[in-house]
Amino acid sequence: MCENCSDFVHLHTHSEYSLLDGLSRVDELVSRAAELGQPALALTDHGAMYGTIEFYRACKAHNIKPIIGLETY
Repeated sequence: MCENCSDFVHLHTHSEYSLLDGLSRVDELVSRAAELGQPALALTDHGAMYGTIEFYRACKAHNIKPIIGLETY
């Protein structure tokens, strides 16, 4: 574990909405970031934005800044 996770932000995170690349549930990602004291978290699923509202609400509930992105190609 990191000693000072409040200085770290994941900017490339996939959830269950990234077909064949993500496994983590949105609520679990946000809860873990909150446990580690991270101030923000990004969600960058592959070609899908289905989880963005759920992600935004979960981040706001945990006082984490949501960063919404999309991995396109």
